[in-house]
Amino acid sequence: MPAAAFGVYLHVPFCATRCGYCDFNTYTATELGGGGAQAEWATWAEAEVALAACTVGRREAETVFFGGGTPTLLPSADLVRALDAVRRELGLAADAEVTTEANPDSVTPESLAALREGGFTRVSFGMQSAVPHVLRVLERTHDPEGVARAVAWAREAGFAEVSLDLIYGTAGESLADWRRSLEAALACEPDHVSAYSLIVEGGTRLARQVRSGLVAAPEEDDLARKYELADELLTAAGLSWYEVSNWARTPAARCRHNELYWESADWWGIGPGAHSHLDGERWWNLKHPSAWAGRLAAGESPADGRETLTADDRHLERVMLELRHVSGLPLALAPPERVDAVVARGLAVRRDDRLVLTDRGRLLADAVVRELVA
Repeated sequence: MPAAAFGVYLHVPFCATRCGYCDFNTYTATELGGGGAQAEWATWAEAEVALAACTVGRREAETVFFGGGTPTLLPSADLVRALDAVRRELGLAADAEVTTEANPDSVTPESLAALREGGFTRVSFGMQSAVPHVLRVLERTHDPEGVARAVAWAREAGFAEVSLDLIYGTAGESLADWRRSLEAALACEPDHVSAYSLIVEGGTRLARQVRSGLVAAPEEDDLARKYELADELLTAAGLSWYEVSNWARTPAARCRHNELYWESADWWGIGPGAHSHLDGERWWNLKHPSAWAGRLAAGESPADGRETLTADDRHLERVMLELRHVSGLPLALAPPERVDAVVARGLAVRRDDRLVLTDRGRLLADAVVRELVA
């Protein structure tokens, strides 16, 4: 039986500011006592990559993804150094996809050129919106005009694949505002666009603002209209949906690293709070950078907990993840009578031996999953 696809995720937990809607494991320089840990991140990332190699041996990564946080707050040399550790300790496929997330205001022509020269193949910019008042509510610091400039710099550096991330449903964002953001994104001619509805995550500043009535919670009907507008404009511009929240100009422009997750393949997560998965076993690292680094400095695993997925767990995850993909869910994974029910309601269609969401079904993907596995 062939080994599952393998990828590496590297979490860079540093941000210039903490956005109120974000519940990711991130820290500002102030929270880390001046940011000294940022200068040490590459050293401890190298150590954890070596630890991974002791477990999995020589196993070429087909994808590598630097996420955060804002990875490009670090010097490009540090990111390249960590990528070199993956190449040296684990191996890197000849056609590996190597992505970094970035904020438009966290890159320069020189930093992008250094990343491209160091082996990065793809950059994903957190655009979020092109409307200043929406960016203010999201507490994003970049100038909307800087997105096109950053994309142009990435093209000049030789990046053939550039992605833009957008968020819709922010309080005060009109449908016209959202159209403006989509049109601004498309004017940059990206190869890939991710468009996510704003989610009010518990424990965030946004959640507290919503609870106190200072900020309105997203409305389902508004989110549906904005999703439909995104699909309409992105499709008309030549980008096709391949996962409910993701569109690509060609199949080759899809985010292969995310597809690896959606296929329940194997990956090793490097960095504070990073999650890993190997053959049905999942574990996660200590969250705080100093605790993570301390374990590695002692020659110990930074893992903070682990679980072995049951057959039911794996089945549920397959349904949740594969149904959201354009290729759909194998019909054999769902009871025939429940398949009949979602097809009868126009939420999905049978295509060969798979169940594929319709346009309406994409709007109700979570409900369809619940119906199939309840």
